[in-house]
Amino acid sequence: MVLKFQKLSMKGKIMSLTFFILLLSFSIGGTFLLGFVMNEQKEKLAEQALLVAKTVSQLPEMKTAITNRDFTEATEHINPVVEEIRDINGAQYIVVLDMQRRKYSHPNADEIGTISQSGDLNAAFSEHFYTSIAHGEYGDMVRAFVPIMTDDGRQIGVVIVGYSVLTVSELLLSIQKELIITVALSLLFSAWGAHTLGRHMKKQMFGLEPHEIAKMYVERTETFNAMHEGIIAIDTELTITIFNEKACDILGVAERPSSLIGKKIFEVLPDTRLPEILALDRPLYNRELYINDHSIMSNRIPIQVNGKTVGAVAMFKDRTEVKKLAEELTGVKAFVQALRVQTHEHKNKLHTIAGLLQLGHHEQALSYLTQVKEEHDEITNFLNERIKNENISGLLLSKIAHAKEHGITLEIDRASRLTTFPKNLDHHDFVILFGNLIENAFDALKDSPVEEKIVHISVDEDDDVLAILVTDNGVGMTEEVKAQIFKNGYSTKEKKGRGIGLYLIKEIVQKGQGEIEVISEPSKGTSFLITFYHS
Repeated sequence: MVLKFQKLSMKGKIMSLTFFILLLSFSIGGTFLLGFVMNEQKEKLAEQALLVAKTVSQLPEMKTAITNRDFTEATEHINPVVEEIRDINGAQYIVVLDMQRRKYSHPNADEIGTISQSGDLNAAFSEHFYTSIAHGEYGDMVRAFVPIMTDDGRQIGVVIVGYSVLTVSELLLSIQKELIITVALSLLFSAWGAHTLGRHMKKQMFGLEPHEIAKMYVERTETFNAMHEGIIAIDTELTITIFNEKACDILGVAERPSSLIGKKIFEVLPDTRLPEILALDRPLYNRELYINDHSIMSNRIPIQVNGKTVGAVAMFKDRTEVKKLAEELTGVKAFVQALRVQTHEHKNKLHTIAGLLQLGHHEQALSYLTQVKEEHDEITNFLNERIKNENISGLLLSKIAHAKEHGITLEIDRASRLTTFPKNLDHHDFVILFGNLIENAFDALKDSPVEEKIVHISVDEDDDVLAILVTDNGVGMTEEVKAQIFKNGYSTKEKKGRGIGLYLIKEIVQKGQGEIEVISEPSKGTSFLITFYHS
């Protein structure tokens, strides 16, 4: 049976469930309704029985007959009158008793003259009138007890009127037609409603069955949890709908992802920037954010269904990984290239020394070797002493070698000093900063007609300010180009993948709360001055 139910379509399940709920509702509602109707019936029968009993007790001939000493004559007079009243009012029985509890009337003639043994008559013989419910030979009976009083206030008997209470089956039979019509109409409209609801739900769920949706939900959850990016999604009410395990790891959220679904985003991450996407209604790509004291690189995108924004999703990486990747692109490649350049340069120097030795110029060879060593030691010692980070030193050393290969002189002001990084920045940021500034300067000199191509670098540091100056005597820029250079993807070169470097520099400067100034003139060169203020 369970397997058959599972194989039913969603519409069939809704129909079956609707009929089950309807049947259960009829059962519960019918039980309460029948109980109510039964109570109402008993109350009405009690009122009617009491009214009939009072009417009989007030008949003058009744009082006269009971006071007559001839019992047989009294019963012959009383019983026909009482039976007529019983037939008119539909009572089960009307019994008239004298003070000795002898029966003057009864539907069963054999009962006339017998003594009533009923236990609830005592109060009636004490001038009280009341009703009661008893189980008798005719089933459940509603009975009314009324004393018979003479005109001078003396009690001479009691009138008992009994009405039979309809059983449940009798009550249902009495409303059989109405009941059938009601049930038929309810089933008809329920079937129509279930059919309409099933079609609407299936349309809303893109024609998928519940088990297919459940499978997709499990697959989606496991897919999100298997991804290396953090993923968070919210709806228009700012309620979390997706929060994968990687997002918990990156943002330092201790709770399990499943426990976060359904919570408000501000309860979990008070400093999130995801809700602003709902207001902007447009995506934001490659933005560095600080959330929950963690630096991340995020893409935030509105979720739209049928052209309507129904939520927003953020996909992000730990910026440490992004910075490592950027450092590799701007630094490690440069190191590899520098090694190649240095290999080529040392080979040329070795050839020069070998030639001098073959020609017998031993002193000149020794002098040349000493000069090469001193130049190398000078720049190496300078970088080690003044630049207190081996990553930056290595990058600058590689750029010097790279510049020589292209006929460019890379000058580093010997008064330069770098010992600490500004707030929110680290050596990864400065590798990207120096790498892109120097590469842009090299690019500007490649097309320059000047004979002496020079790139000058200066790093001034004191207790209050860190200033970085990179200057070249290359082709320069027009005012129109200067206005565009910091836009993501903008480049004066047609080569694919360019236009990112200066955008990254701008992002780093903004994160460090610094300032950047560009001075450039066509055919005269460009200077980038970046200033960070120590707080």
